[in-house]
Amino acid sequence: MADIRIAGVMRSGIYSPNHVGNDAAIITDVAKQLRKRGCSVTLYSETQFQETDIKEDVILSMAREEASILKLQRLEKLGKLVINSGNGISNSVREVMARLLMNADIPYPDSIIVDTNENIVKELEKLGINNCWVKRGESYSLHKEDVTYCRHRAEAQDMLHEYFYRGIRRAVINRHLEGDLVKFYGVRGRNYFYWFYPYYGYRERYGLDWVDDDRDREKSKFDVEALINYCERACEEMEIEIYGGDCIVDNEGNFQIIDFNDWPSFSPCCKEAARAIAGYVLNRIKN
Repeated sequence: MADIRIAGVMRSGIYSPNHVGNDAAIITDVAKQLRKRGCSVTLYSETQFQETDIKEDVILSMAREEASILKLQRLEKLGKLVINSGNGISNSVREVMARLLMNADIPYPDSIIVDTNENIVKELEKLGINNCWVKRGESYSLHKEDVTYCRHRAEAQDMLHEYFYRGIRRAVINRHLEGDLVKFYGVRGRNYFYWFYPYYGYRERYGLDWVDDDRDREKSKFDVEALINYCERACEEMEIEIYGGDCIVDNEGNFQIIDFNDWPSFSPCCKEAARAIAGYVLNRIKN
């Protein structure tokens, strides 16, 4: 497979808040796995990718900058294989992601998508939404303040206006869900799936305090197979192949996906995921 040349595009640090090292680790490990299988892999920063004439026919991309996405889309039109696609990366912006999941009837919290200079109290009241999450809508989260929990409608209104003054023009407001926060990572086509509670040994009541709990993954009540099925549907709708996300599971085992994004860090399962991603990439090349 020495004739298979692959470009890997690393994620710009501004789009890796608190995860710069983890994001670099997963694509580096995937590159190592592909090299073990005889492929030639060159890693580029986003700046290098934007400024280089890419000769490789296969591109693995964690890019997030608009210039990178536009270049990925051009290269796809020229016949290059891009994972994740430029379209998939664009679809992972929160506002677009929310619309795609809701339109596909994938379990997602009751939400409104608004301009940040709007008055939203009456609309939230009409929907019966009080405590909620205000999230940056028109781009990826760059700071922890880009996802904010609000205890009531008036606080949400104030936060929305704060977003406006920060230069954020669009926002997604999700109904707050009580339950267990579950994070998951996967590769499309059921090639790999891993889920976990973010704080092992605890049950995190989302938006509330931690509660001592000795449950482990095997004791959870929610239907993992159903979650995988919805993730496969989300991949299709969003044009994503390497994905990650979060969901909330209530006391009855019902879940709703609150985030779904392109190529996450896979931090708790990096080595295993890298092997699965490398195998998936080779199968995509062969097919």
